[in-house]
Amino acid sequence: MGPGEATGDVDRAFMRRTLELAERGRTRVHPNPMVGAVVVKRDRVAGEGWHEEFGGPHAEPRALAAAAARARGATLYVNLEPCSHRGKTPPCTEAILSAGVARVVYGCRDPNPKAEGGADRLARAGIEVTGGVEEAASKRLNAPFLWMNSGTRESAGSGVFTQLKLAVSLDGGLAEPGRRTRVTGHEAQVWTHSLRGGCDAVVVGGRTATIDDPLLTVRAAAARRQPVRVVLDSSLALRRDSALVRSVDDAPLLVFHGGDAQSRRQALLDVGVRLFQVAPARTGRGLDLDEVWAVLAGEGIHSVLIEGGGRLATSAMNSGLVQRLHLLLAPRFLGEDATPAFTFQSARPIDEWVLADRTALGRDTALTFDHADLRRTLARC
Repeated sequence: MGPGEATGDVDRAFMRRTLELAERGRTRVHPNPMVGAVVVKRDRVAGEGWHEEFGGPHAEPRALAAAAARARGATLYVNLEPCSHRGKTPPCTEAILSAGVARVVYGCRDPNPKAEGGADRLARAGIEVTGGVEEAASKRLNAPFLWMNSGTRESAGSGVFTQLKLAVSLDGGLAEPGRRTRVTGHEAQVWTHSLRGGCDAVVVGGRTATIDDPLLTVRAAAARRQPVRVVLDSSLALRRDSALVRSVDDAPLLVFHGGDAQSRRQALLDVGVRLFQVAPARTGRGLDLDEVWAVLAGEGIHSVLIEGGGRLATSAMNSGLVQRLHLLLAPRFLGEDATPAFTFQSARPIDEWVLADRTALGRDTALTFDHADLRRTLARC
């Protein structure tokens, strides 16, 4: 919460509009947050804007420019506290003060120290400031940004915000045995590409890379850049003619392997694949995920999306790496021989995960669960 108190239905309605606008920046603004802004004069929209791409103008000055002279004496709604520092663009607080806005309503506080208390700066200048309107939705939208800037991260993973996405059948299967299986429909595929576009890296296991032969790129016209592709391949079985290797010039490819794969390194190094040897997992199966995530953090990777398979998903959950879980549930059955989504050896505490969002994607349904660590961190922001 910032200065002022959350108010009524009108404020909430306009704040929900800022969230809709903010979504338009997905795949283009990372690592910046998604932000939308609405200027309202006498209960009518005078101007709208959103942060369109990294390094470009922020949402607030775009909305104020659209409102022009009507911004004077108006209310500005924005889903994230306006910044008060100069980076690639001037401080948003300067634009707000220059426009003569009378009131600012924001969704959630910006925990980044560089933001330098924009709400307090505006309040000291005599602007009425109200914070915490649609706060939960505002935090949920920019959870990766808030997590990375909170300074209070609790779980494993070297501070890397980690999401796990699995497409599963009604009977909990990922795929038919030993073959690539398209479980979900077109709408779910589009949703997945949007999710990828907001991450620094996409991670899969070696078996998934071999059987599915994926590209792991963002195939969306609005995408500003491609995420780093990461394969955890203990035996370095990734083929040189795989889609991942053949597209190494289009998007970086990092492959992590164990110590018994030295003879296969050179063929991949020759075509531009980056290789990292790491220790085996303490369980004796797979790789040490804590070491992998530490390397990713050292490479400047701050947000990761794991896309399978089941063994990697289970290991990541057991290691406490995952802050957000997406299950794309498809209305079909794969049968008892299907590859299972998870292979836990014992029950998990039921209060670790809470359903945060449910989205219909054609015939499929996306269920998003947030871990207790993430919920505690967002509550402090």
